[in-house]
Amino acid sequence: MTAEPGNELEAEGVLNPATGHTPDGQLYLLPRLVADGNVSRVGLAAVELADGVPVGVRREGVVLAPDEGWERGKNNAGVEDPRVTFVPSLGLHVMTYVAYGPLGPKPALAVSSDLREWRRLGPLHFEYQPDLDTDLNLFPNKDTVFFPEPVPGPDGELSYAMLHRPMWDLGWFREGEGVHLPAGVTDDRPGIWVSFVPVAAVEDDLRNLVHLRQHRLVAMSEYPFEELKIGAGPAPLRVPEGWLVIHHGVTGEQPEGFDPTTQKVCYAAGALILDPDDVTRVVARTTEPLMVPETEEEKVGTVGNVVFPTAIEEVEGVHYVFYGMADAAIGVARLDRLP
Repeated sequence: MTAEPGNELEAEGVLNPATGHTPDGQLYLLPRLVADGNVSRVGLAAVELADGVPVGVRREGVVLAPDEGWERGKNNAGVEDPRVTFVPSLGLHVMTYVAYGPLGPKPALAVSSDLREWRRLGPLHFEYQPDLDTDLNLFPNKDTVFFPEPVPGPDGELSYAMLHRPMWDLGWFREGEGVHLPAGVTDDRPGIWVSFVPVAAVEDDLRNLVHLRQHRLVAMSEYPFEELKIGAGPAPLRVPEGWLVIHHGVTGEQPEGFDPTTQKVCYAAGALILDPDDVTRVVARTTEPLMVPETEEEKVGTVGNVVFPTAIEEVEGVHYVFYGMADAAIGVARLDRLP
């Protein structure tokens, strides 16, 4: 998918899509559509197949826009980088997205039964955890995505779990404030965290899905292709060994602030396997990237040299990864398991 000529809602690109199936089996992209001024909306586009392979899209409009006050600032606005997980036990598609509001990027949540009508449950709230000696709600946060089924929480209680990536530098907000790390964390690079909501609480009231607790660090950068930071991509996929998490790793130079056009970086894709009985534990990870920017569309765009995986779907027995290309277009790659 590339930006449609003359479409003002896509003037600065289409990228980083979520995906989902409607009850009739149709596969859809929910792409981030970027208008002038870096104002993002979430669109809906039916995926067109040729011999079972995704080859194009048919646009069906916008399903989420920065209409709420907490999704807009005086000089910015956006609902960005949606991740959608279908959760069978809820019978709902759960969308996490980044609300680009007055205090920068903060995660939020909406739900839908059909991908077209979305009900906001509001900004995510991270319950205070004394052993961390900080309030996670103070910090910008991105790359949020729910597991598709309940998992054991740290206390053994069956819970819904969400991956996320807090960013500890508050210097963008107040000059000189700098980095505030949670207790026990010594590396200030953004890494992958997980937080939980007990199933019982969600069964009592769906709105409790935004009230996350029992926050744990899952993974930090370890290898050269992820030297600057890592972040979760698509919803975790259950495989025989555990939960497969496709993630991005970043190298290069990233100035302060949230303007992507100032970055001189390379985004590549790697993978983790998480323990199915304890999703805070990594049992395996790639030491080399699975995919790096190679094509012209991946190397040249709003931010060059970016492959940014955000969704996995199975089509006729084959898994496909949908990903952002250079913050300007959307590509698809076949994901095969080697013997």
